[in-house]
Amino acid sequence: MGKFAMGQSVPRTEDPRLLTGRGRYIDDVSMIDQCHAFVLRSPHAHARIRGVDIAPAKGMPGVVAIFTGADWAADDLGHFVPPLQRQRRDGSPMHVPVRPALALDRVMLVGDPVAFIVAETGDQARDAAEAVAVDYEPLPVLVATDAATRSSSPTLWDACPDNESFFFTAGDRAAVTAAFARAHHVTRIRLVINRVTAATMEPRACVSFYDPVDERYIIHSGQQRPHGLRRDLAEQIFGIPEARIRVAAGDVGGSFGMKGAHYPEYSLSLWASRKIGRPVKWTASRGEGMLTDDQDRDLISDAALALDADGHFLALELSNVANLGAYLMPGGLISPTMHLGGLAGVYTTPTMYIEVSAVFSNTGSIGPYRGAGRPEASYIVERLIDNAAREMAIERAEIRRRNTIAAAAMPYKTGLVFTYDCGEFEKNMDMAMDMADYAGFEERRASAKARGKLRGIGMANVTEQTSNNLGETVEIRIDSTGAATVIPGSASHGQGHDTMYKMLVSDRLGLDEGDIRVTQVDTDVSPNGYGTYASRTATLGGSAAAIAADRIVEKATRIAAHLVEAAAGDMEFDPVDSDGTFRVAGTDRVVTMKEVAYAAYVPSMLADDIEVGLHENATFAPEIPNFPNGCHICEVEIDPDTGTTEMLRYAVVDDVGTVINPLTLAGQMHGGIAQGVGQAFTEHIVFDPESGQLITGTFLDYGMPRADDMCSFDVEENPVPTATNPLGVKGAGEAGNVGALGAIMNAVVDALAPLGVSHIDMPATPEKVWRAIRDSA
Repeated sequence: MGKFAMGQSVPRTEDPRLLTGRGRYIDDVSMIDQCHAFVLRSPHAHARIRGVDIAPAKGMPGVVAIFTGADWAADDLGHFVPPLQRQRRDGSPMHVPVRPALALDRVMLVGDPVAFIVAETGDQARDAAEAVAVDYEPLPVLVATDAATRSSSPTLWDACPDNESFFFTAGDRAAVTAAFARAHHVTRIRLVINRVTAATMEPRACVSFYDPVDERYIIHSGQQRPHGLRRDLAEQIFGIPEARIRVAAGDVGGSFGMKGAHYPEYSLSLWASRKIGRPVKWTASRGEGMLTDDQDRDLISDAALALDADGHFLALELSNVANLGAYLMPGGLISPTMHLGGLAGVYTTPTMYIEVSAVFSNTGSIGPYRGAGRPEASYIVERLIDNAAREMAIERAEIRRRNTIAAAAMPYKTGLVFTYDCGEFEKNMDMAMDMADYAGFEERRASAKARGKLRGIGMANVTEQTSNNLGETVEIRIDSTGAATVIPGSASHGQGHDTMYKMLVSDRLGLDEGDIRVTQVDTDVSPNGYGTYASRTATLGGSAAAIAADRIVEKATRIAAHLVEAAAGDMEFDPVDSDGTFRVAGTDRVVTMKEVAYAAYVPSMLADDIEVGLHENATFAPEIPNFPNGCHICEVEIDPDTGTTEMLRYAVVDDVGTVINPLTLAGQMHGGIAQGVGQAFTEHIVFDPESGQLITGTFLDYGMPRADDMCSFDVEENPVPTATNPLGVKGAGEAGNVGALGAIMNAVVDALAPLGVSHIDMPATPEKVWRAIRDSA
């Protein structure tokens, strides 16, 4: 494909391999003499286990071993714990229930693992599972988020009688109370934010092997945090050095946060392999994934915004009840508490106060899903603003303009947590309004009304924090032919890392794309990486790659100078040149990167002070985070007879800093918006309130968005490079999802507003919209 440059639109270099079936996912990984595992799961949401009889199953054809909670307990293995700490209302530590890999005394949700069956084939393991007899004593079930702390609700954990794991606060309560007391107007709203799941194309799966020769555990699993999984397995489960565990990620068929979590099956398969002396392969079915993959969102928000007589924001207060599920898993703190700063948005709101009550229920555990708290925060504040504008008879774009942080005010300390380093928020909005023909909307609304339709337009101005923790390491090796191997610590699960790293290295070193290879993450050979999440890899991994490339140029320059008998300070390097040429300034004396690479591995061609080889690594860990931002505008039309909503137009202007690849950036935006469309209109994890059974356990019940649910997305960029990293990039992976919920639901409510409807919760299904229309009559 030739050479690449920053800012060039480059098709994803990994796609030809993936689209022609040459990807290597976990189903493609097999080991000699491997067994297959099946997990027997609880059919009850809450029950006491009075006994497990595996005797009839052990004698069935092909069965190799069956393990229960008693076996797990007998080996005294550990359990995963959250890396962050929160407190209860009395200041004591948050309650973190122990979750064994196999339930021993009680099951806490439908799908809780009870037995791990290993057989020669998957079918034999499933058949044997049906012969395992478990004596359950059903217990009272708690599902509803708003019922968790009621005195009439069952207590799920004895050490946590009120079912509240922790109570988190942020902001200045006294200042907010004072601001509300003097406010001219207060807008209040309750939002019930629906629970969703990732539903990835590739289910969770692993192939595990305990190598008795090296006394090491090896696991192949689709992971977005391979080094994190290795660390936690070593420290928290097996109590061994990290070097005794190898995690290989390979291709990952989607994750969106879900495969960054730690699940019982990973520990079980490694443990079982050691017990039986053979590799163990486990793959979740779609039904198992719907039951047991970490889910996200699921909170009830009571929000209020105080304004003065001119519509200026004075203060915001918020009380959230966040449903954690049955267990507090390591990622369960992220969405409820880690991104509340997004409530500040792009606005000058002086002060805020937030409370979060995190509660247990007999449902699946909560973990990060694309955005992980950011979409919820933006949705809450943008819905508040729209309602406030209508109540005060101020045009919705105008009220935002009055409260938008000016570019000249940067850096700007918001009323909650964040300090923005740069951004042109008002320009984002102006550009998006032009793209959406915002000024002409009322004419289109009138035309729709004449046709018996309800038309609405919605806006969301959003910002998010990215790249705020830890760092990433990248190694670049130039071999003697001048080809490069890029070894990142970050694992791709659909972001196009192969393309991104090739573009950076080609741009920095002048190499042809065909001469650059990007490896997948294997903890035995890849440098340490903290994971691909939070829109961080281009910022951290990309910056590390750029620094490593620059170090290679520095050493290569010294080698080139020696080859042409010149001073290193007299050498010029032009990566855009066809061969990446080093030239003695002002002369025609040149040497190519390929010639330098060859010389780098011939000691006799090097100066005495230059080591053999041409390879460098670099780590980039930011001192401060950065803040992608943008404006989303959505236009919809509703058929009042059926409640069906059609998306007509969608415009988004984003500032992700320096744009590396406009083509893949647009793809990230489209994908994020599409997931917002799913949550806004169709996706909703629903449990039966009496039994705790998952009602939306298949795609017949769980409404995945389809192509015909979308409209064309118009995406433009307003890049304001940040000084927080060498590339000036900010991050784009979650931007589409962060802005979509607010823009779409504001458009739906705007369409219904002439009927007196001021709010409708997600998902805005035809039935729900139709009822809102009917009830407004």
